[in-house]
Parts: sequence; C-alpha cells; structure tokens
Amino acid sequence: MRTAMEIATVRRSLNHTLTELQRAIDNHAVAQAADLYALAWHQAAQAPPSETREQRARLTSYKEILDSRRWRDEERRQAAKTPARRPRQRAVPRPRPAVEPAPTRPTVVWSSGSSTEPSVTTTPAPRPGAQAAPEVVGARPSSRAAGPAMLEAGRLWEIATALRPLLEQTARAGATTSWPAIRKRLPGLPRLHRDDESIILWLVDEDRQDGEPLLSALVTAGNRQMHPRFPAIAEQLGLATGRAALEQRTAWSYEVLKVHQHWRYRH
Repeated sequence: MRTAMEIATVRRSLNHTLTELQRAIDNHAVAQAADLYALAWHQAAQAPPSETREQRARLTSYKEILDSRRWRDEERRQAAKTPARRPRQRAVPRPRPAVEPAPTRPTVVWSSGSSTEPSVTTTPAPRPGAQAAPEVVGARPSSRAAGPAMLEAGRLWEIATALRPLLEQTARAGATTSWPAIRKRLPGLPRLHRDDESIILWLVDEDRQDGEPLLSALVTAGNRQMHPRFPAIAEQLGLATGRAALEQRTAWSYEVLKVHQHWRYRH
C-alpha cells in the first residue's frame, strides 16, 4: 500500500517529468520527448489512477501532439539529418525504490472450474484508491506463452486512461461493447493478453468517483453476454456478485443498467 508521502513523491517526480516533456515539445526535441513520455507513464503507474487524474490528462493532450502528422514529419526530418548508427533501445529509467517504489501490475485472481465460466477466487479487495494496483495472478500460467506478451505497468495505465472516455460514451449511448470493437475505436491498441484486458478494466474503474457504477460491466463477450472475468474484476473493486452463475449474471445485468442510468444525461 502506498503511503501519502510516497504518493506525493510520485506526483512531484511526475510533475517534473511533465515540465521537461513540455519543454522538449516546445523545442521539437523528438527523441527526448518520446523518452520523457514513456518515463511519465512509468511514474504514473506508481500511484493509483485516482491519484494522478490531472497528470494523466496532461499526458493525453501530449499524446495528441506526439501522434500528430506535423510531429511525425518532424520526427522523419530529424531522423534523416542524424548520421546512421546502431538503433538504441529506449530504456525507461528505473527510479530508486527508496524514492519512487517500482510500479506494480494489478491482478484479478480467478480459478478454473468445470463450468464454461471460470469460478471466482477472491482475495481481500482493497478500497478503490487506497493503494496502487495489486499484483495480478492468472488462472492458467500455460496460456501466457501462447498469447500476446504482457505489457509493462505504464503502458497499461496509458491504455486504461484512453479507454475510460470511450466507455463513458458507450454508457451515454445506452450500449455495450467488446474488445474487438474497442480495438477498432482505439487505433494502435495492440493485441492484449487476457490478464492485461482484466487489469485495464480494473484500472478504468479504480479511477471512478465515489458511488459510480462499474464501466467495466459494459465490456461483454460473445453476443452481448457478461464477460466471464467481470465477477473477479468486480470483486476486486468491492462489488459482491455472488458465487453461482445466475447470481453473477443478475448482478452484472443490474450493474449495466446502473451504468446506463448514471451516464445517460452526463456530458
């Protein structure tokens, strides 16, 4: 669990990085801006999303600049002027643990049962915002090798930040969505490991205001059916969905209704 002092330290470091990133953008320092952008997300991942809303909003605006055609043209122009050399890998600086604890990956814990939907194995669910995302454990370790590589924490925070507004739009429309549909609406979104999908949805709802229903309920599987991992995600966020499949589907349906009602007239 992050202490108030640790979170304040993370925010201070992150604000400094954002200042340097703004300066790099103003100076059209393409390579430096790319490194600082990656570092900023790495730092943001060291505190709960609810503690870094302002900073992540700034990062989103910077991303629009870094993805713009003008910036890409400048990137190509500078690359053409740079003498050919071995490409270097951009390593995100690892902060000292005593100052900035290393980011952790959130985890939803579930176990495989005989039914088509995995049964939920819960761990004590922290109060949303009380700590950085807990380390996540997958149900089937062998699936990790077969699927896409798992992303580092900063990238998960970045995707979750981009996904939340999309889910809010979906809620206002009184609709649901799915990961294939999300990929069409978020250009550049990579294929995600199933654990990472669950982590991203956890982060989206960890960032909710008090009393808000779970936007993650809107992400469905198959023919607009409850996603099989929703009960585990909800459990980690403090929403009890029961153990029986019928109880879980009933809780999910009610949560979808609450989400639609909550966001219907919000802009």
